[in-house]
Amino acid sequence: MTELKLNANGETGCCPRFNPDPWQEKEITWQNKLFLKDNIRSFFHVPLNMNQVMTKNVALIEKAGAKNLESIMIVDEKSLWGADIYIAIDREVPGAQTVKISGTYLTKVFEGPYSKMGEWIKEMQKFVAAHQKTVKKLYFSYTTCPACAKAYGKNYVVIFAEI
Repeated sequence: MTELKLNANGETGCCPRFNPDPWQEKEITWQNKLFLKDNIRSFFHVPLNMNQVMTKNVALIEKAGAKNLESIMIVDEKSLWGADIYIAIDREVPGAQTVKISGTYLTKVFEGPYSKMGEWIKEMQKFVAAHQKTVKKLYFSYTTCPACAKAYGKNYVVIFAEI
């Protein structure tokens, strides 16, 4: 893994520094929110080709002049062997699959190593139940790449629970 240094603005130049406040214990509703969709190959949920998939999609998004104004990327960990990623965009991106997502979600921010994911999922389920809601589906937002998480000293994950 490449070690990143912080620039004069306190950023790495790769992933923006994550602000957890807008996502901590919120209820959000999306109506036909546009996302670029792609697939990541995994081995027991460990991504194998994330860098290549992200590099390809960032290039497509930049070429189309599309923006991810909220810096949202959510992941559907659909199996041990693969995951669907959804990158928020503000317009169609030629050469990419785009989908519209609608729904209401409760969000909660977690910080720490990925090995705590099982604990976080249980905590998220309790959080949703405390709001008298039922989880339909979970999405995960990995807010920075591992190199940026190391540089920033924080590894945040936002769990989106569709209710």
